[in-house]
Amino acid sequence: MSEFTMEKGADGVAIITWDIPGKSMNVLTLDGAAQLDAAIDDALADDAVKGIVITSGKDAFAGGMDLNVLAGMKEDGAQGVFDGVMSLHHMLRKIERAGMEPKTNKGGKPIAAALPGTAMGIGLELPLACHRIFVADNPKAKIGLPEIMVGIFPGSGGTTRLVRKLGVMGASQYLLQGKSVDPKKAKSAGIIDEVAADPVAAAKEWVLSEPKIVKPWDEKGYKMPGGAPYHPAGFQTFVGANAMVNGQTWGAFPAAKALLSAVYEGAMVPFDTALKIEARWFTSVILNPSSGAMIRSLFLNKEALEKGANRPDVADQTVKKVGVMGAGMMGAGIALVSAQAGIEVVLIDQKQEAADKGKAYVETYFEKGIKRGKSTPEKAKAALDRINATTDYNALSDADLIIEAVFEDVGVKAEVTKNVEAVVPEDCIFATNTSTLPITDLAKASKRPEQFIGIHFFSPVEKMALVEIIKGAETGDRAVAKSLDYVRQIRKTPIVVNDARFFYANRCIIPYLNEGARMVAEGVEPALVDNAARLLGMPVGPLQLIDETSIDLAIKIATATKQALGDKYPADNKPVDDLMMALYNDGRLGRKSNAGFYSYDEKGKRTGLWDGLDALTPTLDDQPDVTEVQHRLMFAQVLEAVRALEEGVLEDIREGDVGAILGWGFAPWSGGPFSWLDILGAEYAAERCDQLAQKFGPRFSCPDLLRDMASKGQSFYGRFGPEAAAA
Repeated sequence: MSEFTMEKGADGVAIITWDIPGKSMNVLTLDGAAQLDAAIDDALADDAVKGIVITSGKDAFAGGMDLNVLAGMKEDGAQGVFDGVMSLHHMLRKIERAGMEPKTNKGGKPIAAALPGTAMGIGLELPLACHRIFVADNPKAKIGLPEIMVGIFPGSGGTTRLVRKLGVMGASQYLLQGKSVDPKKAKSAGIIDEVAADPVAAAKEWVLSEPKIVKPWDEKGYKMPGGAPYHPAGFQTFVGANAMVNGQTWGAFPAAKALLSAVYEGAMVPFDTALKIEARWFTSVILNPSSGAMIRSLFLNKEALEKGANRPDVADQTVKKVGVMGAGMMGAGIALVSAQAGIEVVLIDQKQEAADKGKAYVETYFEKGIKRGKSTPEKAKAALDRINATTDYNALSDADLIIEAVFEDVGVKAEVTKNVEAVVPEDCIFATNTSTLPITDLAKASKRPEQFIGIHFFSPVEKMALVEIIKGAETGDRAVAKSLDYVRQIRKTPIVVNDARFFYANRCIIPYLNEGARMVAEGVEPALVDNAARLLGMPVGPLQLIDETSIDLAIKIATATKQALGDKYPADNKPVDDLMMALYNDGRLGRKSNAGFYSYDEKGKRTGLWDGLDALTPTLDDQPDVTEVQHRLMFAQVLEAVRALEEGVLEDIREGDVGAILGWGFAPWSGGPFSWLDILGAEYAAERCDQLAQKFGPRFSCPDLLRDMASKGQSFYGRFGPEAAAA
């Protein structure tokens, strides 16, 4: 199969076109790399060829590396990865040197990259090795190096070249944050060289102009922009970069530290040596289990779920008109993302003033987007025109999906359900947005329980990527398919779970919050609790998260759970409940009252942990070590994930891992709860459960499923992953 083809023109320009048959996006494979290498050799050896243009036969240039390439390299261990990466370096260096004489830099043939659209990952690393980069004037195209987002970093020379091109500070946002930009911004930043209406024509004209092709770092006397590490300015840059990385990652993400090491060490040596250093650090990261787990969860699993991996075999259920019941912050957010996706929206509330306020929320969102250059007045008007804010239920007469987002009260939701079903078409799907109330119970108010389903959005809707779809006892396949198709339309990631108390996400996050509060009640320093969580890679500690979600909400959830469980309510929750009630009685409701576990200034900014906590709880003279605190916080979450799988609430561990990372920020470096347990190993995890249960109580008891896996030496992905299911 030809992935790269070459056509030599009478004008002396060889056009190498990257176009993988049957793929919507080019990715670099081993066969492709070999074909490109051979084409470059052919063109450089042909005296009739004056220059080379590398382009794509697709609308985009390339989306990255075929992950099977990395998997193949890993089979041969560290040497296999290093050798594989260095082979790519040699090929790209051949392009960069283009036949020039090593000592004089004379001769050689100009090689330009002509990108018709998006170039990400290796799709940008290859152009960076060319002598000039031309990109089509396509504002939808994305140019960037996003590898850090899935636990690795650009290892095919992109790290070394971008730093030498832009300097450490200039390159940092693209390397350490994985930022991607449109072509014009990429040119402004210095990543690419030209934006052209016809990049191939512009590239051909350039290669025939006998341009200078020696890269700055190959010339004598090259100095890195901003200064190298041994230069005073450069030294300060690296001090700041190191502080920034650790401030943002708390040292929990191996790829960020490895990238910075590759940049620092590579900046002090010649270019070719820097490439070897980059390859060694990249090898280290690839062999770290974190990178494999992150790639699997945040790329492969996430993409599979978004493409409908667990969608029932039902005809297309694309949503044309959605009715949103309740125009509060949640309902307004749902209306916003629906209208953005081109769906007609009816936003209903009891009073017109409330409905208008919900639509105004959408308008404000777009106004902010226009100021930041993220939107346009035309897009804002089009979205707002799709939203009908009203009190009239008859406006729902042709809706095909209803999302109810009213007050969390069974009676209120039941009344809305009946009122809606009186006017909507018989085939309309009814979804309730609830975070705690059982879907099966709420469906009792419906005449058509098979068309009743839960769609749990996370707040704020417009920012959160996850949507949890909950099947009630009688929910049918069409309701599931409709919900999944809707989530695809609004460009979010779905997980589908079965009905149970707190569903999946809240079932796992509540124990995390409770364990943090319980440790404070026991006398563990609050700073130790929250900082231990941050060192694990959690975005916020449990105490800060309680403040964000509000302490009165925690009390409401505890009260409702007590009523539902009766004598089965865990007795060891009493210290948590007592601490929460003490804060509540003191008027400390969290961020919304500018007082909680933390203190806040008049603008709502956290100023530090509240010093009055010492008076509410004892402080242990002998504080636990950080690993014990971390294990309590982690196992509190992952054991609930295992129990959810054991009980059939979760049907797919991919949903458990992706849902945890996107839903509440579970240590992304780990790949999610099941990936983390696989990294630990079932045998050690079961043993650690026993130790924690003996010391802290039955909430840490090892689930039977985990115990069974430990006895058989199994992993979760080995037993429940897609490969195991296929076998």
